[in-house]
Amino acid sequence: MAQRRKRPNYEFKPDKVKGTLRKALHLTALQQRQLLKWTCYGLLCLFLLIIQDVIMSKVSIFGATTDLVPAAILLIAVISDAYVGSLFAIIASTLFEFSGSAPGPYIIAYLTILAVAAAVFRQSFWRRGFRSNILCAGLALLVYELAVWGTGVFLGLTYWSRIFVFLTIWLLSFLVMMALYPLIRKIQKIGGETWRE
Repeated sequence: MAQRRKRPNYEFKPDKVKGTLRKALHLTALQQRQLLKWTCYGLLCLFLLIIQDVIMSKVSIFGATTDLVPAAILLIAVISDAYVGSLFAIIASTLFEFSGSAPGPYIIAYLTILAVAAAVFRQSFWRRGFRSNILCAGLALLVYELAVWGTGVFLGLTYWSRIFVFLTIWLLSFLVMMALYPLIRKIQKIGGETWRE
């Protein structure tokens, strides 16, 4: 009897596993620092939200209190470049709205548009520095407070005469913004500068 030759096996063979899940989720050192920076920003906004709701809601100066979360969102957006700042502003303002502490859903559009406008204006006309960042973020915060007041008047939620209360809220929040600047600037340096001027 003649011997049969073995036929080659041409069936489908799965690809070899190139790595494990640990290798697939591996982050470089730069990516780890960037992740740490954005985690710190998120925790800072969460901390300010808790401070605003628990402590500052009980403090009243001329009938006004601070508006910490919008101040932080706008300052972070101005310190970051326009692209990264706008992305942060839309995510943070959406989460701020879902927290239940925001005055209404319109703040998502207000904060995002004002953050982009302030960051683009600062990048276009001024060098990065304390005065330029604070001035742009402070003006954006002023427009935000006036927009919230105007929306409240339009919806019948507040009165025309309360404009001075909203200006006091802006002033108090602006002072807190100046105090937050060194901390936010330190966090910004964690992952390296994203914009060189």
